[in-house]
Amino acid sequence: MPGSPLDPLCTGTNRLIREGATLTENAADVTAVLAPLLGAAEREPKRLYYRPQDMERPDDSAIGATRARVLECLSPSPVAVDELVRQCQTGAAVVSVVLLELELAGRLERQPGGRVALIVAGA
Repeated sequence: MPGSPLDPLCTGTNRLIREGATLTENAADVTAVLAPLLGAAEREPKRLYYRPQDMERPDDSAIGATRARVLECLSPSPVAVDELVRQCQTGAAVVSVVLLELELAGRLERQPGGRVALIVAGA
């Protein structure tokens, strides 16, 4: 929408309108403008579908075996989650499940930089 020519905050908007800016409200508006420029026919953008069955889900035995290893590697000193995965020599998904369990139990604190620390009881 054009603004007052006396308002310096409207300078950019007014210049875009003067230069022939196109109103865009959704992705179809963008593709309608770009399709002729790219020499392609106007078409619906490709949709991405999430399929949960494509994801690996850790089984209970893997989680149980990893739980003890993760607890051995954790301390009150922060450690990077990537380092935990490396030390435990297991998949990131399994380590993430164990960390989530510890966090929900109030035994783990997440810190900036993708680091985690064990919460010591009584501290």
